[in-house]
Amino acid sequence: MNISMDTSPRRVLVTGATGFLGRNILNALMQAEGIELIAACRKPSALPENFAGERRVGDLLDPEYRRSVVKNIDVVCHAGTWGSMWGHERQERENFLAPTTDLMSRAIDAGVQRFLMTSTNVVASPPVEGFLNEDSGVKYTKFWPHLDRLMDVERYMQSHADGGTTMVAMRLGHFVGAGNVLGLVPALAPRLRTRLVPYIDGGSHRLSLIADEDLGSAFRCAVMANGLRGFEVFNICGASFPTTKEIVEFISDEAGVPRPWFSVSARMAYAFGFLMEKLHPFMPGKAPFLTRSIVYLSEDWPSSTERAARKLGFVAQKDWKIAMREAIVELRAKGFPWPRLA
Repeated sequence: MNISMDTSPRRVLVTGATGFLGRNILNALMQAEGIELIAACRKPSALPENFAGERRVGDLLDPEYRRSVVKNIDVVCHAGTWGSMWGHERQERENFLAPTTDLMSRAIDAGVQRFLMTSTNVVASPPVEGFLNEDSGVKYTKFWPHLDRLMDVERYMQSHADGGTTMVAMRLGHFVGAGNVLGLVPALAPRLRTRLVPYIDGGSHRLSLIADEDLGSAFRCAVMANGLRGFEVFNICGASFPTTKEIVEFISDEAGVPRPWFSVSARMAYAFGFLMEKLHPFMPGKAPFLTRSIVYLSEDWPSSTERAARKLGFVAQKDWKIAMREAIVELRAKGFPWPRLA
């Protein structure tokens, strides 16, 4: 593999710099030469202690801030997005779709060379067999507004990629690692404690995971790689694709929570998720016990990472079990809190 990497100085803006993804991107880029880092965030006190770059403080929901934050920037790593695991159609349009596409437009107007967008590999239809690749078609769910609006964002990127800014969709697997408060382990661990979580289709589906440090490494590779043009799409996943049964049993053993006692079909799980979403306003808790998006995420999602290796030089290094164990240690210290799903 012979990947050409750009070593010329670059001013790189990282939005959402205090979040799980943003912090990992910052940590990775701080180790790269020729990078001048700028962090966009609302609370600069939450930035990594060793970050010494420029801070651009503001809220991405503010149109004037979106206009100013991309000035004199070469590359944007957009990790500061709003999202929900269920419902919230209006908020997804107002807090996610509109600000994100406007930020892209402002970046194009400001002459940004490259815009890296946080996406997910599940925007593509689940593969019938084999591995999901970046050319697989997309299909709107009509029940998960965030994912459907993310598809709209990717279409916007594709239609505006001829404006002088290279648009890069980073289709990420499920996040695993310490510091992640809205992800696979934080969602599963407290639910397993209720003894009400079943396997879906016997736990046979394979998931795409990506560890904390590999997330940062992938964005660093995409910032530095030469030869990216127009609209580019990359699956960013770990080296292996464990089944949901393997993942659940690992969480159970490490966290000391019960394993599922039974299995249901995906169709039954979707029906139950729909019911939980409808009953949520009348039940206690900040989030439904199960949502259709959670069932969707547990479909079979093995994804090809050949393109990322070939064009970016990215190959995941961290074992998912190590990252998941680190997350469980952190969550145990907090008592396995019930996470919000938005």
